[in-house]
Amino acid sequence: MKLPLVAAFIATVLPLAADTGGFESFGEYEIRSQMKITGNGKVVQVPIKPLKLSVSSDGVSIRVSSAGKSDAWSTFTIYRSDGIGRQNTPGGPLEVVPGVQATSDHRGVHKHLRLTRDTLTLTIFPGVSDQTVVTHAVLASPPADEPAADPRKGSPAP
Repeated sequence: MKLPLVAAFIATVLPLAADTGGFESFGEYEIRSQMKITGNGKVVQVPIKPLKLSVSSDGVSIRVSSAGKSDAWSTFTIYRSDGIGRQNTPGGPLEVVPGVQATSDHRGVHKHLRLTRDTLTLTIFPGVSDQTVVTHAVLASPPADEPAADPRKGSPAP
């Protein structure tokens, strides 16, 4: 893994403000799809309305909450920050993009979070169920009254 790529990504998650408990905004994502995978391999798409999520980080942990509800969140501990491998097309080449992976274990439920600059994938493994739930979200568009960031200056969002 190339060190500059990792350093650039980690720099986006380091805390910059003390008034948020050390957590700085990582971006807002919008849930687009959710599916359940059963123990026998059956995949069921779950109908879901788009829901915005706010993501913040202190460089060690990631907080995910419903947009506008900053007083209730799920916390994930980062365990990898050296990039995320992904394929954009079936059978296509594997590319490594800046990203982090984090986990949460709470009351017998294991959650795994994959987070890149443009996608969020949350996988939930309930302890007493044979169903795994996979939720996909993409970076949310800025509100219409806010101008989009100038790509030549770099984006503040991860």
